Amino acid sequence: MKQLKSFCLSAACALTTLASAQNLQAASDGYVPTQANLESREAFRSDRFGIFLHWGLYSMLAQGEWAMTNHNLNRDEYAKMASAFYPCRFNAHDWVAAIKASGAKYICFTTRHHEGFSMFDSRWTDYNIVDATPFARDVLKELADECHKQGIALHLYYSHLDWYRDDYYPLGRTGRGTGRTRHGEWKTYYSFMNHQLEELLTNYGPIRCIWFDGVWDHDQDPDFDWQLPEQYALIHRLQPSCLIGNNHHQKPFEGEDIQIFERDLPGQNTAGLSGQQITDLPLETCQTMNGMWGYKITDQNYKSDTTLVRYLVRAAGMDANLLLNIGPQPNGELPAAALERLQRIGQWMNVYGETIYGTRAGLVSPRDWGVTTQKDNRLFVHIMNLPDDGLYLPLAQKVKKAVQFVDKQPIKFKRQGDGIVLQFDKAPTDIDYVVELTLDE
Repeated sequence: MKQLKSFCLSAACALTTLASAQNLQAASDGYVPTQANLESREAFRSDRFGIFLHWGLYSMLAQGEWAMTNHNLNRDEYAKMASAFYPCRFNAHDWVAAIKASGAKYICFTTRHHEGFSMFDSRWTDYNIVDATPFARDVLKELADECHKQGIALHLYYSHLDWYRDDYYPLGRTGRGTGRTRHGEWKTYYSFMNHQLEELLTNYGPIRCIWFDGVWDHDQDPDFDWQLPEQYALIHRLQPSCLIGNNHHQKPFEGEDIQIFERDLPGQNTAGLSGQQITDLPLETCQTMNGMWGYKITDQNYKSDTTLVRYLVRAAGMDANLLLNIGPQPNGELPAAALERLQRIGQWMNVYGETIYGTRAGLVSPRDWGVTTQKDNRLFVHIMNLPDDGLYLPLAQKVKKAVQFVDKQPIKFKRQGDGIVLQFDKAPTDIDYVVELTLDE
């Protein structure tokens, strides 16, 4: 097995060079998404809610996904953890069922994070969950099969940087204390990545999105060439409907199909990662349930279900999806605190999902009191912070009727200036009080 992998990787470099040359002309002509890709974008945009799963060897240290570089852990010593990685309580059916019950429509799973360990069966490295661990099961295959069975779209996270391999060279600004020595060069690493991407897009059924991360590792070396056009062309050739997103914290590059914002809603930048210009591409904001992406045993500061629901609603009101993260435990279970919040979000979505799924940002822009979402001539007013018993909406369109969404009881309103005022007998105190307006077509 190991000899075969070594031989295949060496032979593949020449093939990848040829493939890159073939793809270069297509990439230089400009990216034109296929009809299947455009349809996939719309399906993605309509889903509005997904779950991120950050899981790898780092879960065993229970200090988050950056423990390797934060503590300058030697890569050879770090790799020894694989021989003890046995997530005996992993159950793909239960994961997907719990996520589906929350109202989430897709899952994004970390196939290979910055630590360099592959959480799937790969012929291009033995440093993977099947060959390097006593568990010896392809968790991605089990997860993919369940997603396809239960009707959940599957997205795959893939790291562009690597703190383990020598051929990730030149080094970026992270992972410099992990003991790597240069025994390879960029072209072998680039070949390795592309062959793994080919595996991911060939062996696991339909993949709706490849979610890249790590380009920022060379932000101090802006001339570094990641050779993304050729890589993007490879993905679109293997699965034309597959979307590409890249968490590089910049305006989307050519060939990308969605725009990602990290830890902030579009247009906000409290975390210092999301100040980029908003484009017309489908938008997604990723956010943690607690403070970390990977499992951290001391981080029990989970956001409340109220906070999470409101974040989801505000994302929809800004025409964006919410990708909400969970860091599975090393034994393969989702943390109990995360499951509790999934359940509560699901209860809310069972009632109000119609005001989120398939909507677009409403005619009234986001305000301190809340947001609006819209389907055709139905405008959903999401009130989360009403300052008094009346609400003014700058809305020029004629309103035919206003009702409380949950029970269709009438809401009083009157025309005032260039908008309308909603009138309440008492100020609502719900997590999200939703009023449905029917506009004149």
